Order: sequence, then C-alpha cells, then structure tokens
Amino acid sequence: MKKFFLLFIALILGLDLSAQRQELFVTTADSAHPYRIPAIAHLKGKRLLSVTDYRLCGADIGFGRVDLHGRLSQDNGRTWSSEYPIIRGTGVKHAADCGYGDAAIVSAPNGRDILLLCVCGNTVYGAASTTRQNPNRVARLYSHDGGKTWSAPEDITEDIYSLFDESQLGPIQSLFFTSGRICQSRTVKIGKYYRLYAAICARPNGNRVVYSDDFGHTWKPLGSIHISPAPKGDEVKCEELPNGDVALSSRTWGGRYFNIFHYRNARLAEGEWGEVAYSSADNQGVDAQKNSTNGGILIIPARRTSDNRKTWVALQSVPLGPGRSNVGIYYKALPTNKRRAPEWEHYTAKDFATGWGGPLKVTTLGSAYSTMVQQTDGRIAFFYEEETYGKGACYTNMYVPLTLERITDGKFSALRTQLPPKAKRR
Repeated sequence: MKKFFLLFIALILGLDLSAQRQELFVTTADSAHPYRIPAIAHLKGKRLLSVTDYRLCGADIGFGRVDLHGRLSQDNGRTWSSEYPIIRGTGVKHAADCGYGDAAIVSAPNGRDILLLCVCGNTVYGAASTTRQNPNRVARLYSHDGGKTWSAPEDITEDIYSLFDESQLGPIQSLFFTSGRICQSRTVKIGKYYRLYAAICARPNGNRVVYSDDFGHTWKPLGSIHISPAPKGDEVKCEELPNGDVALSSRTWGGRYFNIFHYRNARLAEGEWGEVAYSSADNQGVDAQKNSTNGGILIIPARRTSDNRKTWVALQSVPLGPGRSNVGIYYKALPTNKRRAPEWEHYTAKDFATGWGGPLKVTTLGSAYSTMVQQTDGRIAFFYEEETYGKGACYTNMYVPLTLERITDGKFSALRTQLPPKAKRR
C-alpha cells in the first residue's frame, strides 16, 4: 500500500522514481585532485562503462599528470563497480605519456570490444606554443574484455593531423577528439564493423568530422578537407539522423551550432556538408544562457503519446544557465526514418536548429559538461558534472537514468532497443 501511495505522490509532483542520482566520481571542496570530463558507453545488455579524468595536476590535460579512471555497471546503472585506473600518466614534463584526458568512447555491438580516444602528452590545446610541429597529441586504447583491462596506448597523432595537411584552409595547428560518446552508425556497416563518426575540435578554422569503417584503426575525413562544417565551432559532437545522414552539434556562446552531412552514397561516404545554423532562444532552439559548454546529443526511436505512432526524438544537453549551472535537456521530434521520404529531401541544419521543446532541468546546482547514451531498458543514462559539494571547479560526476517521458513531459516514450540493431551490409 505504501508503494502505491509513493507512486501516486510521485505522479502528482511529476517526479520519476527511477531517476536515482548516483555520485560516481566525487570531488569535494577538500579534494586534492578533482575529477572532470564525463564519458559513458552502453556495452551490451545491462552493462555500462563510465570514464572520467582524474586530475593529479589539478588542471586540464596538458598542464601535467592526468589519469583516466572508470567504473562498470552490470545492471543498467543500479550498482557500479569500484573505481579503477584505465591509464595512468607519468607526469614527466614534455613527455607524450605525461597525461591522458578528455576520453571519447564507444563499444562494439558485442559489448567486449571498446575503443577509447583521448588527448595525451604535455601540450595545451589553446596555447600559442601548440603548433603542427608541437601538437596536442592523440592516443588510442582498446579493451577486449568489456572494459576490465586495456591495451597500452598508441600515439596516433600524425595519423589524424596528416588527414588535413593539404587542406586549402591550411594545416591544423591543434586538435582533439571531443570527450563523451563516439557515434556508431545504425545503418552503415562495412564488412564486420558499423561505421564510427567522431567530431574534432580544431584550430584554426573550427570543427572537423572523421569516420572509421574498421572500429577506429584508421580514419578518413567526412566530406571535403577544404571545408569546416562549423568554422567557429568549439567542442563538438555528432549523431546519426534517422535517414542515415550525420548531424553535427558544436559548442558556442548562448546555444549550439548545427550542421548536417547529406549522403549521396553512404557506402562510399560521398556527400557534402550543408550550411551551418545557429540555435538559440531567438529561434526556439537550444538556449544556453551566458555560457559556452560541452554537451551531448542523442537521437533515439520513440513512440508519440498523442497518436501512438513510432517516430524519432533528438535530445541535446547544455547548462541552461545563467553561466555554468542548471544542466538540462532539450528535445525535438524528427521526420520519418525513410531515407527517401519527402521530409528529408530538403531537411537542413536550419530546420534542425529550430523548434526544440523543453527543457528538463536535471539539476539546480552549478554544472557543466554532460553526455548520454540509451540503456537497454530504454532509459537515458545521463552523466554530467555538478558542484555537489562546493562552488568553483569542484565537480562531481553524476549519473542519473531518465525516462523519455520525464524528459518530454509525457509527449514521447522510448522504444526499448539495444543499439545498433542488426543492419544490412552496404
């Protein structure tokens, strides 16, 4: 009887009893070494992996020793393993292994093989001394047992920078793969692998996107190397649209930059980027008041409550503001998933940038970076930074599972799915 009474009260208050916040990596005002930069991956079944920076130098990667730590869940986030080191930096000045941070991760459908890309070394992304000759370095790690153990890091700096050396925009001076979730295609499978899309924060000339058809062993530019999909973009994520095209979402002051890569031939990765669009309160878009902060984008299959029809819903997280506070999630219903449907024929970044609903405010505290994946039970595993125990840079990495009903105020419900599904080879 008590259980039903609590459920009734929760429904009245608009609460979600399943949304049990958990502090996975805790930073207090007294902590000697802060945690920062959340990343999360759905592995297989009920398993999840969370990763974060453990900043022994007390600052961003590039300033000294930074390690990457992880925790695993076997039950859709209800409980988590003890914290463990994935890779430790040496702290040796000027060394390529001085530190490792800003993890971007993805799991293969088998749940055992996991790719992790991160920044490594002892150079600072935005520093004047960081150049093509003295670059912000890139490391690659793999796990083949579901995140329990990891390979030695491989330095793939030259592999990535050299992709753009012949660009008419000029060589990239500094870059890094933006932390969080690496996008895995639901529709494009080349051989035994689903295509991966990873977004790059670069200077000069803004964002780039690369793709891999061999689970991160080799990478190619998505689109022309002579064009930036968001010339003024900062930290950036990408996600696959229901029709197989690729959406870019980039951090900027007051909202997001969006762009869309339209395929002509998905197997050959032929296509082109459209025109970048700014999304903010002015066009009923994603509003990030008085801040520019990394956030997550996720598109999931859903059911519309009003007519019980299947559809797709895009989610975008940002600090609602003002400043880095009140992290929340916006949502937007998308057209049908049929590639040749009329709705997609002339769908642009401007269309994607407008008409967002919500937002759901996840926290009322100071809060910054966020990322998310869908769990097997349909809920959204939302992983974000929160000033749980004090102001300033004292961010605790918080996990909270959210239903799509809660995020959209009952307008949509998530279809339970384990992504990616079985796809036809192209």
